[in-house]
Amino acid sequence: MTLPPLGDLAPDPYILILTGVGLLIALVAWLPLALKRLPLSLPIVCVIIGAAIFALPQATLQPRPLAYPEIAERFTEFVVIIALMGAGLKIDRPFDWRRWGVTWRLLAITMPLSILAITGLGMWAGLPLVGALLLGAALAPTDPVLASDVQVGPPKGGGEDEVRFGLTSEAGLNDGLAFPFVHLAIVLSLALPTGEPWLVKWLSYNVLWEIGAGVVGGWLVGKVFGWLTFHVPGDGKLAKTGDGLIAIAATFVSYGLTEIVHCYGFLAVFVTALTLRHAHRDHDFHREMHDLVEQVERLAMMLLLILFGGAVVTGMLGALSLTDIALAVAVLLIVRPVAGLVGLIGHPSPFREKFTLAFFGIRGVGSIYYLTYGLNHGAFEGAERLWGIVGLIVLLSVLLHGLTVTPVMRRLDQSSGRDPDDPGRASIPPPGLKGPAH
Repeated sequence: MTLPPLGDLAPDPYILILTGVGLLIALVAWLPLALKRLPLSLPIVCVIIGAAIFALPQATLQPRPLAYPEIAERFTEFVVIIALMGAGLKIDRPFDWRRWGVTWRLLAITMPLSILAITGLGMWAGLPLVGALLLGAALAPTDPVLASDVQVGPPKGGGEDEVRFGLTSEAGLNDGLAFPFVHLAIVLSLALPTGEPWLVKWLSYNVLWEIGAGVVGGWLVGKVFGWLTFHVPGDGKLAKTGDGLIAIAATFVSYGLTEIVHCYGFLAVFVTALTLRHAHRDHDFHREMHDLVEQVERLAMMLLLILFGGAVVTGMLGALSLTDIALAVAVLLIVRPVAGLVGLIGHPSPFREKFTLAFFGIRGVGSIYYLTYGLNHGAFEGAERLWGIVGLIVLLSVLLHGLTVTPVMRRLDQSSGRDPDDPGRASIPPPGLKGPAH
């Protein structure tokens, strides 16, 4: 018997990919349990793994977004829409203008202030107006993907305090509402050099039509899927099948149909999720849908963050200057906390809750998507520098918020009379805590 040449013993790339996917799925199931009590988050571990893999001499691939702009846009888009469906399904609080007051404050005050402040910082750092505006629009939204550790629990899980509700609902809605400013940067980048009029088109199309149609389209898709899932007469109710894939179907249909008519699909997906949840708020099937969506989201998020870790060690941050580093630190430690506290002035909740809401403005996958989208559709100078700034802010957010989220949220639960190890266990909150009933 003759052995094959040593060169033939090299593993097939397909086998390597299969093995890697298997290991990734195992980490998806195991890591959240292992990290539950540690001051360490799943995103941090994923970025470290990615950095370690792509730092190896054998790793010839450089997964920088600038090298693969179309893939970067589509992959981040996919991860965000899955996260938005999961966020909408797990909100127990019924939609109500008064009871969602913290959300409107974060959207109507905190986000515009953040866009304005980051744009100003970008121009101070030497970026042109359109580049600074794109930076502000990309970095203003709280990320629905990486913010899962500060969001509410599964449907009917209890423990929906004001902080977790505020951060979940903000992350669900502000992705869609940031898009008009991304489009404003794109429109200005194309119109300013030619003197073409842009204001009326931007206001009528990118603001009024795309937001309004996104909300209406998402509501209609949610109503249809809610009826098919819970209210079809006879044995045709999808809820009887126990197949949570219907949530993935609703995500894709909502996003696809609304994008076909050129409106904001991110906004539509979150509205679809809220409407689907409202169709039969107390049904156990919501938990099955949420659990499946969460598994898909976690798998896609981990793969994306591994690639992001690879981008960091293969030169993504190479164009940064000391001014850019100062800008990044200011965005995380000054802009979001101050804008958050300003938006919450007058809100009837303790200062510790307001500060937690203001501090955990996590930047992540959504920011990567918006920057990719803007660069792919506009005419911007200094794309490598913009990627360096956004990449650094996402990296710092992953580290800063990932290291602080567990101790901060545990302390918040303890001070509010909740057991941090059992968020679903009912307890009497101390005076001053403003929960869902308020």
